[in-house]
Amino acid sequence: MELCDLGIKELKDVFAKGEASAEDAVKSVIARVRAKNGSIGAYVSFDEEAALALARENPKSVPVAVKDLINVKGQPCTCGSKILEGYTSPYDATVIANMKKAGFIPAGRVNMDEFAMGSSTENSALAVTRNPYDVSRVPGGSSGGSAAAVGGDMCIAALGTDTGGSIRQPASFCNIVGVKPSYGRVSRYGVTAFASSLDQVGPMAKCVDDAAVLLGAIAGRDPRDGTTPSLPVPDYAAALEGASLKGVKIGLPKEYSRMDGMDGEVKRITDEAVERCAGAGAEIVEVSLPHSEYAMAVYYIIAPAEASANLARFDGVRYGHRSKDASDVYSLYVKSRAEGFGAEVKRRIIMGTYVLSSGYYDAYYLRAQKVRTLIRRDFDEAFAKCDALLTPCAPTPAFKLGEVQDPLTMYLNDLFTIPSSLAGVCAAAVPAGFAADTRLPVGVQFICGAFEEEKLLKVSKAFENATGTARDLAAAAGKIPSVF
Repeated sequence: MELCDLGIKELKDVFAKGEASAEDAVKSVIARVRAKNGSIGAYVSFDEEAALALARENPKSVPVAVKDLINVKGQPCTCGSKILEGYTSPYDATVIANMKKAGFIPAGRVNMDEFAMGSSTENSALAVTRNPYDVSRVPGGSSGGSAAAVGGDMCIAALGTDTGGSIRQPASFCNIVGVKPSYGRVSRYGVTAFASSLDQVGPMAKCVDDAAVLLGAIAGRDPRDGTTPSLPVPDYAAALEGASLKGVKIGLPKEYSRMDGMDGEVKRITDEAVERCAGAGAEIVEVSLPHSEYAMAVYYIIAPAEASANLARFDGVRYGHRSKDASDVYSLYVKSRAEGFGAEVKRRIIMGTYVLSSGYYDAYYLRAQKVRTLIRRDFDEAFAKCDALLTPCAPTPAFKLGEVQDPLTMYLNDLFTIPSSLAGVCAAAVPAGFAADTRLPVGVQFICGAFEEEKLLKVSKAFENATGTARDLAAAAGKIPSVF
């Protein structure tokens, strides 16, 4: 195996034995990216010299790919959009500063749906990203570049962001672990906002151990982000020692089994995951999340409303794209935004502006916030009866590039992930198997209460022990990333 094929813990073991250095690891990643990015399209930029310089400063640091909406000083931050062409970040986001202190290197920027709005990474204005297990299919989104890079062994691990499922769905599609932390567990300072009451940065990794290490590095209180509470950050990695499902109550939301559009193989693999949990000593209980049926409608009112406000700053005046055809200030705003934003971003800005407009605010936005409170209460009541929830992660395996043209059909990819995002609780996608017909990866989702990441990771690790790591599952299915 090459160094870039290793995970975080494996690479740290190599460093400890003196068999390689961080510079060697970065060079291995660079070589893999140069060789394979043409096939996958995961990376949109890579400051090789900056990564190598950081590696020389700390010979035991680990290179991590960064989703292209997280600011890294001296590097572009395009958010997958034309409107930010030419922008260079003047500072590090808090997650990047924390990562560097913990011995990680930001190494390469990976593709995404424009401003994190999408479920396939097809909305990117910069590149087409492909699934490493089948290059005719999407990697998921919006963190598709992160998932493809990790799943295709083009990096050691990656940072993604999750607003309604953008870490978990691509993790399921690309056979990796993806964690959406509780709202406020990780600072959003320096992370370009989509929907401020939903966005969270999280780790995307090759196994649960690696996700725990990376989450521990980036989590914590940040005075520049008022949504981060003064809560201690547990040693997530140490907590995984001896992780077990014995006596753990796993809740199955009865409403999730009734949702339309679930692929037969996804159902089979999810059912098998339940059986594995039971076989490992977990107690399976039925719970109810009665307001989940309204989650999709609530999300597509609240998220676009917040996006319409957050994206108002991209106006052609201060940075990014500026229309050459503008004749006055008004036309500068209109033309710059019309030329710079893609179709999906425009669609959501229009939706969001509408629901916030006079005469519609109470009917849509205010009512959606009230239903969001009911959804949050559903989770509170469910966690009074169980330790964690187990659900499908995405309704289907990865679909073909260009196959889904209808926006509403695309939105349904987040059917199982949106409710927990609205509730602000933590959730993880964990590899669970491969579909028998398409031979594509399928993950399941574990959900725990707010700021219960330690419990979430222990449950996920115990399931991984019972099921096998992503590497084990791929080997058992006779499946390796198709580009190698």
